[in-house]
Amino acid sequence: MNERAAADRKPDSDAKNLRIRPNTIAYWLLCVAFLVFCMVIVGGITRLTESGLSITEWKPITGTLPPLNHGDWLSEFEKYRATSEYQQINAGMSMAQFQFIYFWEWAHRFLARLVGAAFALPFLWFLIRGAIPGGYIIRLIPLFLLGGLQGVIGWWMVVSGLSERTDVSHFRLAVHLLLALFILAALIWTALDLKALARDPQAKPARLNGFSLAVIVILFIQLLFGAYVAGMNAGQVANTWPLMNDRLLPDGIAWERGWFYAAMNDPFLVHFIHRWWAWVTVIALILLARRVKKSGARTISIAIHTAFGIQILLGIATVLSGVNISNTAITIAILHQAVGALLVASVAWGAHRLGQR
Repeated sequence: MNERAAADRKPDSDAKNLRIRPNTIAYWLLCVAFLVFCMVIVGGITRLTESGLSITEWKPITGTLPPLNHGDWLSEFEKYRATSEYQQINAGMSMAQFQFIYFWEWAHRFLARLVGAAFALPFLWFLIRGAIPGGYIIRLIPLFLLGGLQGVIGWWMVVSGLSERTDVSHFRLAVHLLLALFILAALIWTALDLKALARDPQAKPARLNGFSLAVIVILFIQLLFGAYVAGMNAGQVANTWPLMNDRLLPDGIAWERGWFYAAMNDPFLVHFIHRWWAWVTVIALILLARRVKKSGARTISIAIHTAFGIQILLGIATVLSGVNISNTAITIAILHQAVGALLVASVAWGAHRLGQR
């Protein structure tokens, strides 16, 4: 009788297993991760073209479309003219120039909406279809909530530049950028867990071990100061390498309020820390890549080495270019941010490999 009952239940169980698609879910998350990567790049362009304050209101729904007629453009331009950035820096800007910076901020916000839709709609579909493996729904919901939080933080960042300031707070910019990179890494990590589950139904999610965590903390510090450099335009205080204006420790650091305040706010010291902490980061990444290679994952090791190698070269090139408004300098700086995101992705890949059980 028990055998017969088990046989009666088996078709239902098999049907349920057929509905669960860990590989499909993994590829969906990797597509969302690619969109996040694109958003990081467009965010970098927005920053480098000083476009971030061109849209002075946050309209999550009605702001999806850009101005569609001349009257709408005049209205948006009038709002921008009331900002300190326009009055102190861009006074006399033409409509064509305003439309250029408006486009990049609009594109950045549009991509953010696209990322939200690309996550939410398939998630609901997979949820209704029962295609999400057990234990992963509770992991995907926080990722969606973090995406919504990222939009709130983006506006919180913009608001900081719409008062007396002519740019956004470098602290808020750092939070905005680092959360985007965290979401990128979390999407990749979860996708890798799902791909492992597709290969082996008994596979358990990877764990972040102590060594990988230490490497990530070191990389986090480098990314944090990179965001500070971007937010403070600290890359422009020195365009020589390896010395900064012919000195190892540059002149001009304001020590009056203590070393910690200077490390957080002084562009000379922020640039100095970002420049030299990079080599601490390189050592940590080499050690990570070597451990990954020993685990049998040579491809991941190559990815980590390639990413940080190119990133170092782009960082030096960005410094030498002076991060000015020329197309070449902007292109190099954008590539520096893009490869930084790829480096985060490769480190997540490597840490995941070391944490597999």
